[in-house]
Amino acid sequence: MGLGHCRFVKEVVPEATLTALCDTHLDRALSAGEQFGVPHFTDHLAMFQSGLVDAVIIATPHYAHAPVAVSAFEHGLHVLVEKPLCVAVSDGDLIIEAARRAGKKFAIGYQHRFRPEVQAARRLIEQGVLGEVRRTLLITAWYRTQAYYDSGGWRATWAGEGGGVLINQAPHFIDLWLWFGGMPARVWGQTRTTLHEIETEDEAFALVEYPNGAHGYLYATTNEEPGENLIEICGDEGKLRLHDGTLQVWKLRHSIRQFTYEAEGMWDGIPAERIEPPIEPKPEGSLEGQPALIQNFARAILYDEPLVAPGEEGLGTVEIINALILSSKRQKPVPLPVDRAEYDALLHELKATSKPKQRIREQRTTDPNLIR
Repeated sequence: MGLGHCRFVKEVVPEATLTALCDTHLDRALSAGEQFGVPHFTDHLAMFQSGLVDAVIIATPHYAHAPVAVSAFEHGLHVLVEKPLCVAVSDGDLIIEAARRAGKKFAIGYQHRFRPEVQAARRLIEQGVLGEVRRTLLITAWYRTQAYYDSGGWRATWAGEGGGVLINQAPHFIDLWLWFGGMPARVWGQTRTTLHEIETEDEAFALVEYPNGAHGYLYATTNEEPGENLIEICGDEGKLRLHDGTLQVWKLRHSIRQFTYEAEGMWDGIPAERIEPPIEPKPEGSLEGQPALIQNFARAILYDEPLVAPGEEGLGTVEIINALILSSKRQKPVPLPVDRAEYDALLHELKATSKPKQRIREQRTTDPNLIR
């Protein structure tokens, strides 16, 4: 993904200039430096100290996100971290504290927040159209081949990646689910590996309970084709469904809670009006996806434009991921926020069982669905 970000900064985002890049593998760093015509480094500290950069985009294996981000803030740089923010919530706390101390801009790689239908859904929820949340649903279903997992020694290992579908494919839509429905108070979850030859999970599911007593369901997998992403937020006064880019919204004529006790008829129902979501057309020539994310990050630095995906909001997704894994491994419900020490202890146990892969066929190909 780092190569994708380099191309976006170099060729697509007018507010940003690519001035240097870093890869721990010398041959890759040299090749990318030649490709984009900028100095290359194999040590991020050397790049941070070079005076060549004002801001960094971190697109590394997950465990490196926290130490590299903290170091960047300590060197007075602005930071955009690819998803997930980190592997463990305790590391997220360190990043957020480092950002606070530095007073620099901090963003997280949740480019789906920029989609017009997502923005429209968020506006409706902020306006209170749905009322109090009564139920939520998230299905984030993907497909990945065994070749995908064999493409790198770090992938789908506890020591190298820190999780499977939850920490790799699911974060984008967990983020939107939380952005719309809020943070649950408790998680009952299960993870399992049903198809692939990997250490970590390729399937996860959970029941969640919200502070007001509402419930929700989450399902994530890399075993399903065709894939789909579905979010439902059902409120006391309406319902919202975001399904593979299509937004549907219904507004109830009466509050469910109120009508339930005021209605006199045995079979009375509440009329639901399908309303047109306020999807604003994107201005001609405006950027989409990850280029829009990088542009917003750059404009926040240059002009103090509000960040659409503030970095500290990336912690909520990690809370859900950690809680679900902890619930599955310990076979118990997990309250939020996650107990930092308890999850760190579990992760230490899981990493201790991690073994080097016996079958690796390395590939470094950026997801074509992201390079547009």
